[in-house]
Amino acid sequence: MKKIVFVLVLFTTTLAMAQKNIYESIRFDEYTEDHEILAIIPFIAHLELKKAVDKDELSVLAQKEGYAVQNALETYFSKRKKRKKFNVDFQNIMNTNAILAQNNIDYDNIDTYTTQELCKILDVDGIISGNLTLNILLSEGVPTDFSILDYFSGNANYGRIGVKISDGDTGKLLWKYENEISKKTGKNTTELIDKMMKTASRKFPYDREKRRNRN
Repeated sequence: MKKIVFVLVLFTTTLAMAQKNIYESIRFDEYTEDHEILAIIPFIAHLELKKAVDKDELSVLAQKEGYAVQNALETYFSKRKKRKKFNVDFQNIMNTNAILAQNNIDYDNIDTYTTQELCKILDVDGIISGNLTLNILLSEGVPTDFSILDYFSGNANYGRIGVKISDGDTGKLLWKYENEISKKTGKNTTELIDKMMKTASRKFPYDREKRRNRN
């Protein structure tokens, strides 16, 4: 019984934290009135691995994690879009990455471009981007065994992720969601994004139902 109560408290606390970790601009509807398509760009990953890795290899691994999140987000939005959950479309990431490459923009220099510049190059209305801090390689999967004691020892914490949406015309931050990454958030990148975005789904600003209720 005590264990059940503890789990319920932990679950409730997690939901409460999720709500606090969501930001939405009070001018969101104004900025996005004409939004039709968004681009998802590779996330900037910062790796703090426990094993020794040289600088070049670390850079390659960081890119892999950043592109994995981009791919996982596209998968999530594609599934939801089929059920007509959103009032915007999402640019195919293969097209996004190809256009970026044609303009000599890659993982190493994409953060030197402004949101307005990227949106103009990609011909989209907004950008979905973010940062990822990891002490494991999430794309390769995490240990599936779980113990409550892991939370107290710190062995369940793998890092943090932040997802944000920015307006193409003004460059303004429209929406942001931050979440810790742990054993409970998913065993790989795809599962992490799926669970994380489902938790934030009621707060996702482009949700048709949410906008209808707001109007």
